[in-house]
Amino acid sequence: MIKKFIKRILGVKNKAAANQPAVLGPNEHGINPQLLSSNAIRVTQTLQEAGFKAFVVGGAVRDLLLGVKPKDFDVATNATPEQVKRLFRRAFIIGKRFQIVHVMFGQDIIEVTTFRGASAESSPKDEHGRVLRDNTFGEQHEDAVRRDFTINAMYYDPANRQVLDYHNGIADIRSKTLRIIGVPEARYREDPVRLLRVVRFAAKLGFEIDPETREPIKVMAPLINNVPAARVFDEMLKLLMSGHALACLQQLRKEGLHHGLLPLLDVVLEQPLGEKFVTLALAGTDQRIREGKPVSPGFLFASLLWHQVLEKWTAYQAAGEYPIPALHLAADDVLNTQTEKLALQRKIATDMRDIWAMQPRFERRVGKSPYKMLEHMRLRAGYDFLLLRCASGEIDAEIGEWWTAFMAADGPGREELLARKPKTEGDSQAPKKRRRRGGRNKPKGAAAEGSTP
Repeated sequence: MIKKFIKRILGVKNKAAANQPAVLGPNEHGINPQLLSSNAIRVTQTLQEAGFKAFVVGGAVRDLLLGVKPKDFDVATNATPEQVKRLFRRAFIIGKRFQIVHVMFGQDIIEVTTFRGASAESSPKDEHGRVLRDNTFGEQHEDAVRRDFTINAMYYDPANRQVLDYHNGIADIRSKTLRIIGVPEARYREDPVRLLRVVRFAAKLGFEIDPETREPIKVMAPLINNVPAARVFDEMLKLLMSGHALACLQQLRKEGLHHGLLPLLDVVLEQPLGEKFVTLALAGTDQRIREGKPVSPGFLFASLLWHQVLEKWTAYQAAGEYPIPALHLAADDVLNTQTEKLALQRKIATDMRDIWAMQPRFERRVGKSPYKMLEHMRLRAGYDFLLLRCASGEIDAEIGEWWTAFMAADGPGREELLARKPKTEGDSQAPKKRRRRGGRNKPKGAAAEGSTP
C-alpha cells in the first residue's frame, strides 16, 4: 500500500511502465501527414540518417492530434547540441538554462533539443527552488518526465508515423484535460512560468485543468515574481497573441494570476467603459490572428493599459497640468510600473506612447492639423485605437466617423469636411482641455495642444 501511494504521488505507475511508452500507429492517432512542416521532416530525417533518434515533439504533436496545423515545430533528439550543429549549414546553439539548437531554413526556424535527463540535485537553483541552469542530457523517457504537461509529452516520428506516449497524453487530449506531469507543487517551483502556461493552454485549447494541477496555483502565484521580467514578458506575449487573448485574461483572473502582471487590470475590467474597451480590443486582436493578419504588440498593450493612462491623465489635469504634458506624465507613470514587471521592449513602449499621444490630436479638426496627422507614421494604429474609444462609448462616435470620411476623401472632399463645424469639438468624454486660469501664463516651451508630442 505504501509503495502504491508513493507511486501515485510521484505520478508514475512503475519503473518499467514509465520507461516504455504506448505506441500509436496512424490508424490510432489519426495525424494528417500533410499538416507537417517539410523542414521539420527534413531535420528529423537528417538526424536519423546520421544514426540518431529524432522526433517531432511537444506542442506540435498536440496540435497535430487535434487536427490543427502547428505554427511552430520542435524536434527532440539524442544528439548533443554540438552534434546537431555539425549536421546543418545554418544552425546556432542558444540558451543558458538549457542549450538548444535553432536550425534555420530561410525565415523558418526548427528548434532542436537534446533529450533532457533527470534534473540533478546539484543544478543551480535560487532560494525559492527555481532551476537556474540545467544542461543534463538523458534518455527519451527521462525527457518525457521533464516536460510540463501530459499533452505536450508525446513524440511523433514522421518516418514510421508512430506516436510515442509516455504519460497518457492521448487520453487527456481526448478528455480535454490539462494535467501536469509529476507533483504540481514541485513542478511550479522548478519553473514558475508554468503557472502562466497552464492558463494559456487551458484557455487556448478549451481544456479543463485537472483538480490536482489547479489546486496549488493561487498559493504559488507569488513565485512568478522571482522569474526574470523578460521571461514573464515573453510568456504574456504568447498568451495575448494566442488568438484567445480574451479567454486567457479571463482565465488569469479565475486562477488569481493577474495581480502584479498587469497592475490595476482587475479594477479596469470592473468598470463598464474599461471592460468594454478591453473586451473590444482583445476580440479584435483574436479575430485578426485567426484570419492570419498581422498584430502589433504595441497596440495590444496600449489597449490594455489605456484606462490606467486615462485615469492618471485626468488626475494630472485636475492638479493644474496642461493636457499634452499631463498625457506624457500619465504615460510615464504607467510604463514605468509595467516595465518593472514585464520588461516591455523599448520598441513596444515607443509604439504605445505614439498611439496614446495621437489621441488628443484627433480632436483638432481644424486648419492644417488633420493634414499633419495623415503624415504620421503610426496613423493607422492611432486611428484604429480612436475607433475603439468610439465603439466603447468613451468618446462620441462622430469623431471616428469624421476621420473615416477624411481619410477616404479626396482634396475637395477633405476641405468640405474641414469647413463643417465638428459636432463634438471639445465635447468628448476624454479629459477636457483646460482653459488658462486668470493671471496664469502658459509655461514657456510647453507643447501646444495638438502639436506633435
